[in-house]
Amino acid sequence: MRFKIIPYLLIVACICCLSFIQDGKKKIVFFGDSITQMGVKKGGYIDLLNNRIASNGQTNQFELLGAGIGGNKIYDLYLRLEKDVLNKNPNVVVIWIGVNDVWHKSTKGTGTDYDKFGLFYDALVQKIQDKGAKVILVTPAVIGERYDHSNAQDGDLNLYANWIRKYAAQKNIALVDFRKLFLDYSTKNNSKQDEMGILTYDRVHLNDTGNQLVADAIWEAIK
Repeated sequence: MRFKIIPYLLIVACICCLSFIQDGKKKIVFFGDSITQMGVKKGGYIDLLNNRIASNGQTNQFELLGAGIGGNKIYDLYLRLEKDVLNKNPNVVVIWIGVNDVWHKSTKGTGTDYDKFGLFYDALVQKIQDKGAKVILVTPAVIGERYDHSNAQDGDLNLYANWIRKYAAQKNIALVDFRKLFLDYSTKNNSKQDEMGILTYDRVHLNDTGNQLVADAIWEAIK
């Protein structure tokens, strides 16, 4: 009788192990604007990350969710945080925002003032941390790919990126510095000082090379 019970015990044990693996899956939400919204599409950086996870045999370890909306600025993220992020009970939230806060100042007469950007950003991070999720911060990358700081919005992009860097250091939060990474890449690979076509197809949104660069850098932060 004792030996007949053993197979059933093994089955129960396997079910418990599978449940543990499922429950142990790290849920990561990517929170941002159109760059993130496009990241879930085929060839986007989130899609590339999912492909890497699958090829590594790690689908039982990670669940990646996109929460990007085109045109969003920092205060848009704050307003939809509960519905689009916190209600999904993430373990990690990757915040990539700032381009529209700068870009829309000139293109639409809106954007976000520097002091208000910091206030909303801090409030956003605190709400996420209060729910027990970890945060990874990302600096805005480029609006134009010339590396000599001659793109029209480079001054503000540097200002906002510096704020995020300092904030991440003060709060001891993980940072992926795409502003620096993109400029470094352009310095090495953009000898003609082209405005686009290096990592973006339109000065802002990622081309295939840009998506791969972003996926590789994000993977180092989340793996």
